[in-house]
Amino acid sequence: MEGPVVGIVLGSISDLELGVKAKEVLGTLGIPFEMTVASAHRTPDDVANYARNARARGLKVIIAVAGLSAALPGALAAHTTLPVIGVPAPAGTLGGMDALLSVAQMPPGVPVGAVGIAAARNAALFAARIIALFDEAVHEKVWEDSAAAKLKVVESREEIRDLPSPPSSAFREV
Repeated sequence: MEGPVVGIVLGSISDLELGVKAKEVLGTLGIPFEMTVASAHRTPDDVANYARNARARGLKVIIAVAGLSAALPGALAAHTTLPVIGVPAPAGTLGGMDALLSVAQMPPGVPVGAVGIAAARNAALFAARIIALFDEAVHEKVWEDSAAAKLKVVESREEIRDLPSPPSSAFREV
């Protein structure tokens, strides 16, 4: 892959911590990305132009991180046919619930994928799975990452001591 294929757009620089979490996953999987700040309310023309130009610039997926009213994911989706994944940021008196509902409750014709509050890692993994549809190398890395996560859970069973545990056969396919 040449050039970024995932665009990460932060609604505010205060969302940078979540952008970094997405960056870590994409970097581990070898997926080129770019990150910027654009506000649906304060720089709406920038948001619209970024979305309109994204496909021609080679982007395949956009991750949008926003809190409070979280208009950014929908504003981006309104101006592109690329998949947009919204990450609700935990902000304000509702701790991100308002952002989650804003991202999840888009009107018909403006689809936005929604992940949980502050779930930037899941957004990056979701973007990676979309990229994996047409990139076999990314598919292999996503599969390996999934297998490593599975192994970590299985190995964690050994940490339960002095409590009744099921035999390993309980987890075998019948």
